[in-house]
Amino acid sequence: MIMAVAVPISPAKITTTKPIIITQIPDNPKTLILEKCKTVKDLNQIHAHLIKTSFLSDPSVAENFLESAAILVRHQPLDYARSVFGKLNDPDSSAYNVMIRALTLKNCPHEAILMFKKMKENSVQPDEFTFPCVLKSCSRLRALEEGKQIHAQVMKLGFSFCGFVENSLINMYANCGEVGVACKVFDEMSERDVFTWNALFSGYTKSGCWREAVDLFRYMLEIDARFDEVTLVSVLTACGRVGALELGEWVREYIEANGLEENVTLMTALDMYAKCGRVDVARCLFDQMSRRDVVAWSAMISGYNQASRCKEAVSLFHDMQKANVEPNEVTMVSVLSSCAELGALATGKWVHFYIKKKKLPLTVTLGTALLVFYAKCGSTENLIEVFENMPRKNVLSWSVLIQGLASNRQGNKALKYFDLMLANHIKPNDITFIGVLCACSHAGLVEKGRALFASMSRDFNMEPRIEHYGCMVDILGRAGLLEDAYNFIQNMPVKPNAVIWRTLLASCKVHKNVVIGEQSLKQITDLEPLHSGDYLLLASIYSSVGRLEDANRVRSEMKKMGIKKTPGCSSIEVNGVVHEFFSEDTANPESEKIYAETEKMMKKIKLAGYVPNTSDARLEAEEYDKETSVFHHSEKLAIAFGLIKTCVGTPIRISKNLRVCTDCQNATKMISKVYNREIIVRDRIRFHHFKDGLCSCNDY
Repeated sequence: MIMAVAVPISPAKITTTKPIIITQIPDNPKTLILEKCKTVKDLNQIHAHLIKTSFLSDPSVAENFLESAAILVRHQPLDYARSVFGKLNDPDSSAYNVMIRALTLKNCPHEAILMFKKMKENSVQPDEFTFPCVLKSCSRLRALEEGKQIHAQVMKLGFSFCGFVENSLINMYANCGEVGVACKVFDEMSERDVFTWNALFSGYTKSGCWREAVDLFRYMLEIDARFDEVTLVSVLTACGRVGALELGEWVREYIEANGLEENVTLMTALDMYAKCGRVDVARCLFDQMSRRDVVAWSAMISGYNQASRCKEAVSLFHDMQKANVEPNEVTMVSVLSSCAELGALATGKWVHFYIKKKKLPLTVTLGTALLVFYAKCGSTENLIEVFENMPRKNVLSWSVLIQGLASNRQGNKALKYFDLMLANHIKPNDITFIGVLCACSHAGLVEKGRALFASMSRDFNMEPRIEHYGCMVDILGRAGLLEDAYNFIQNMPVKPNAVIWRTLLASCKVHKNVVIGEQSLKQITDLEPLHSGDYLLLASIYSSVGRLEDANRVRSEMKKMGIKKTPGCSSIEVNGVVHEFFSEDTANPESEKIYAETEKMMKKIKLAGYVPNTSDARLEAEEYDKETSVFHHSEKLAIAFGLIKTCVGTPIRISKNLRVCTDCQNATKMISKVYNREIIVRDRIRFHHFKDGLCSCNDY
């Protein structure tokens, strides 16, 4: 029943509210109280009348009035109900149940458990209605020990076969991380309704047991158990996590056949398609939705990000802004991840600004996403600032900071933060050690690297993985200790993979060691098919020692076998838009202008002493065309575009899918000097900070 409030227009009449009078209490007083008690004012009047007429001494009347005070009258603090409860003479289980339920509903789980304790202390026997609410409070607090004690009471009083009590037990154990115990309760149930199944699904999804959730639903289908939309949301989410596309398709067909498409929550769960790699199908469903809330937008953006379609993720985020849908933490994490992959510093910085403006809490997840973003954009000042401002940090946050500093040639600073991490009693993990070993590699700290590698098993009871062995090979190879690196690989307790040998091969190129380079290439050949980069590294080693015939022979073999260089792709962000360039590419609408700027740029650096390295030209290029080929490498086109579109003196940031070749390394050093620009290039391996004719990698 809705109360209508008349607003007087003219003339105003003075009205008075008639007092509520109860002349007789029926056998079931609940109906009467429900009819009469709609507001706090009604509550006060009925309370006064019940006291005056002594009806409040009737237990059934008192309990129903208590229920109105505690639960039925909305937006009413519990102080009134507590006062009523405190004046009851010997309240029974029904009165206690009302208070426990009210405290649970009003999000006071700790007080609900204390009320249950008081009930036991006063020797009031709980019933089947007591346990669901107090177990829900245990679930919210993750109070496992209290939950176990209440479970013992359930068993003792014989309520272990009561369906809604058992469902509450499953929820409690699952939410407290004891999925195995939740399953045991489930398995021992003689009858299961849809709420029982959903309780276990909820437990599986909260604990990340995605495969178990998928298997449970398949079992439901086998025994023809009833399910509902809540079940399907859990199942679709689980299908996405484990890539169970066939089952996900079946669920989608069921949804369409039963007319459930309008349920936005259910449609949002169809990010299953995105997580199974079917992003275009997911986008079709997204476009068909009549209403798109923040969950739907976030799911679609996350789908693009996980499919490495980062430009589309950022573009969709811009559409989300135009639709005036406020992003949440999940959205921000996905957008930052996409910006990190694209090197889109301006867009990511806008996201950071938005987080500050909206005063969103800098959680560990969001803070770590910002750390990854700034680390991958080569912005170490922002990286450290975000880290220092994070109220809480976990081992991943520390590891990202250390790795970010290491990859940006700040190895000594990375090691200082590692020492600070240990001083703060944060135990490092295997990812942390990859970061600290990389820091030693970039800083040339061979002995420190050896000591840290040894400390993994000795001090932290951690067996080094293949990645850690690869870091040690890089440390030794970078320092020119190629014999030591080769012997280290030969004595590894795990079989070296192709990545380990490629790391050594790259070191051989820098230090011009033909013998170990040839041996490394042979080892790679035995492990997997060679790709263009392996041949080109060996050809470069031959060229560096003057064995040009051997270098040409390697390149000729590549041609005969039809091996082509992987196309280089470089991207640059200008005014929030990411532009991509391929070698000798003419797809950009401003290509003519870009190539003119490139020619001008190359002429300038030639005058300053740059000499083209034509061995980095495309394989099929004729001798007369090789210089032009290297001039039009993707990063040179991207730099030229940056010179056209950005202000004089501002840094130019480039991301590249391959390692920077020798010619582009030399050219970019010279460009940074001639144009007085800092140029930051993130290639497949590391960051290169070019400034005043030098590179942070020291040409490694």
